[in-house]
Amino acid sequence: MFSLTTAAVLSLIPSILGQTVWLAGDSTMAAGGDGAGTNTDGKAVYKLESCNGADAVNRLGPISQPIPHFTCLFASLIDEVSSGDYVVIEFGHNDGSAGSVDNGDEDAVGDAYNLTATVTESDGSTEVIHTFNYYITNAALSLTAKGAIPIISSQTPDNIWDGDVLAAPSRFVPYAQEVAGNNSLVYIDHYDYVAQAYEAIGETTVDTFYPVDHLHTSPTGANVVAEAFVRGLLCSESTLKNFVNSAGEAVPNGCL
Repeated sequence: MFSLTTAAVLSLIPSILGQTVWLAGDSTMAAGGDGAGTNTDGKAVYKLESCNGADAVNRLGPISQPIPHFTCLFASLIDEVSSGDYVVIEFGHNDGSAGSVDNGDEDAVGDAYNLTATVTESDGSTEVIHTFNYYITNAALSLTAKGAIPIISSQTPDNIWDGDVLAAPSRFVPYAQEVAGNNSLVYIDHYDYVAQAYEAIGETTVDTFYPVDHLHTSPTGANVVAEAFVRGLLCSESTLKNFVNSAGEAVPNGCL
């Protein structure tokens, strides 16, 4: 599979054998996130490789988002999870408005569960879409109904700075927090934990983590993003943190 480039990642001890950690996310979470040959890799590769190496799980994410509006993606995931599995759900980068023609990823603008919008497809037909909160809530509740344990994680930052700090997050970061709060689920502010790490490192070095664009990290950058997730996990109430090993417990920075 993929080589583990750092030990300071999420690593599950054998006592979790039989459970699965699933990752539901976009291309920022996938191997070769921006396409073959671009030297970009998503955080999931580094975050969970050590789990696979220890035979601590029997399936791994990431599950990318090539399908419109999450529907088929989450249907497949919900069908496959088992009771006791953990599912980290992290979206937001692709969910903004697409303009006059739907791109298959956009959500209705707003955070109300029942809010909808009608969008025009490339063939001229129309489709009713729902909000980010609607899709993520339905997925999380369906997973919970099967006995799985959803963890809602906010999207990660783009490499866009405002002086010495990263630019403010998109609306999907507070949306993710709302979904978690409204449904009594664990929330990890991955955006803020990555921001904490990046701002400690500094913009000049962080720029080297983005060889192609301001979104997809290099393997080195992916490790930093993965470490930030582990820090957020350790600072959360999730029982998944009980399986983080000593290397994972040593990731930099503190609780926010």
